[in-house]
Amino acid sequence: MKNKCRLNYKFYPNPLKFVMQVAKTIQALFPVQVPKPNEAETKELEEMEKQKATIDSRAHTMARRELWGGLGFVLVQILASMRLTFWELNWDVMEPICFYGTSMYFMAGYTFFLRTSKEPSFEGFYQSRFSTKQKRLMKLHNFDIARYNQLKDASPPAPSSELNSTIVHPLNQFHRNI
Repeated sequence: MKNKCRLNYKFYPNPLKFVMQVAKTIQALFPVQVPKPNEAETKELEEMEKQKATIDSRAHTMARRELWGGLGFVLVQILASMRLTFWELNWDVMEPICFYGTSMYFMAGYTFFLRTSKEPSFEGFYQSRFSTKQKRLMKLHNFDIARYNQLKDASPPAPSSELNSTIVHPLNQFHRNI
């Protein structure tokens, strides 16, 4: 009976289903009064969500372009060092140059970590560039993120597929971070 949970003499082989059943039971015991959404605020939120989706799409495109540009830069640098190593010069000359070039990349990654507190990986760099582009586009299009968050918090949560409970969401966040 490893990894099995018991509730009301029922066995749940999946612990997540057990947590969902507990959440449903708690939700039935303590019903949450959801305020009626204001029609004007709902419409404003929908318009802001469309605008934010457009901004996010454009920021994604711009960040991806920067990443492709970075790939092009690294490719040109590698091809140049190969050309210099094997045709123009020799390894005795190019070894210190390659060492210092690699050291510069390490220092750039460490500086990136110090400035952003994100790991210096391709995903971390993409997230950093995406958020920068997103903020810049929001400022350019006069997108009020504070108002958007206020409307988002005031609106009722979107129904999920199995359960509309705040108890399960931290578990989902935990599993995404693993």
